Amino acid sequence: MKFAFNPALLLLTTLMLAGCSSSFTPTAEVANSAPSSSFTAEIPLSDLASVLASGAVLLNENAEIGVARVGLTEAQALAYNSRLRVQSGKTLKAEKNAGQFAGGGLTATMSGTARAIWAGGGLAAWTGGTARAIWAGGTYSPVPENTTTFQQIKLLTAQQLAPLLGVGVKVAIIDTGMDVWHPAFTGMLAPANEWKDYVDGDSLPQEVGTLGVGGFGHGTAVASLVAQVAPRIILLPIRVLGPDGSGDTVNVAAGLDYAVSKGAKVINLSLGSTERSDIVQSAIKRANDKGVFVVASAGNQNLPQLTYPAADMNSKSTDTFMVSVGSVSSSDRKSSFSNYSKVLEICAPGENMYSAAPGGMKVAWSGTSMAAPLVSGGLALALGQQLLVAPKELASTLLSTGADVYNDDLNEAYKNMLGQKGRIDLEQFLGKSLSK
Repeated sequence: MKFAFNPALLLLTTLMLAGCSSSFTPTAEVANSAPSSSFTAEIPLSDLASVLASGAVLLNENAEIGVARVGLTEAQALAYNSRLRVQSGKTLKAEKNAGQFAGGGLTATMSGTARAIWAGGGLAAWTGGTARAIWAGGTYSPVPENTTTFQQIKLLTAQQLAPLLGVGVKVAIIDTGMDVWHPAFTGMLAPANEWKDYVDGDSLPQEVGTLGVGGFGHGTAVASLVAQVAPRIILLPIRVLGPDGSGDTVNVAAGLDYAVSKGAKVINLSLGSTERSDIVQSAIKRANDKGVFVVASAGNQNLPQLTYPAADMNSKSTDTFMVSVGSVSSSDRKSSFSNYSKVLEICAPGENMYSAAPGGMKVAWSGTSMAAPLVSGGLALALGQQLLVAPKELASTLLSTGADVYNDDLNEAYKNMLGQKGRIDLEQFLGKSLSK
């Protein structure tokens, strides 16, 4: 998503993030950025030669699904669309590409000063194979600051109902990358030869930047929250957003296809765009057709409309494996920043969520970006167990078992715009989803 420069907003952000000046740069060499373009089109591989001959630039291709994505100038895009003839749904019109997506619709806000160090050990190590190990004395031990929020969504009982804690379920984090060397993720990452960076065009999706500036740390936080809910999952880092938190349409679509090809069962998209992308929606459909869940954040502009792709996730013909997520506070009130709509499917807590931060630290974030991973983690908990319901029924079960946030005039102004019931209840969800 493209945003105009706003000096006042920059100043406000700088003041909010004062004290968060710790920087982190990976020791590995950063490759040259992958090619980009103002516009892009997804075409069948059979048409690639002729399209390139007309002056387009190859951005990426996928022989497995038989498509290529090419870069175009605005003039080339207009010419391409004017002669386009849709053939069997395989050819999509050219659309805007560069910088169309951003984390959480807008980059989520980091609050407070980063804590000096992550509590020792990886999240998987904390579990000791049981939920009890990470709930010492009724407090969530790895990140005790999240205890109240996790009690709100009934995570303790959920983890007791799903004692395998998501073991072996691969969750793709399509975001700004991750601090792949953070101790929180020890023993949790997919093999390094599966990692992908579409921003730098290499296989090291390491976040680069300064904590508190732009989107740096966003993907690490998102991955950490999924892992706190389901600490025995396999995390697959896929970098599609740059240090400023923005990313290209073509990279988001490619990341989706790549995640599916590597066996992801859940894909977390804590990102969004103000404009619908047929190319991204096509990739989401391919994921859904293979039974892969895609979870997307609703956006943080406090508007009665969702960012894409979340806005398209309530389509009755295609929503079996898709979930859109807004944010509520610890009292179940709509977060002041969260978008809302009658097509929004569910909410989760998204305020002051503590998570891993680059450089072995932890920090609090707020945004629908931080609500979505709680849903992704809940789905992973279910998928790690023997199911009572068919996988295609998991999303609908999640929505129907949510906690009612419309009682006692709570959220009266947003009636039916925060989901079927409102906020996730992982105890109820897993109680209805898993074999006893």
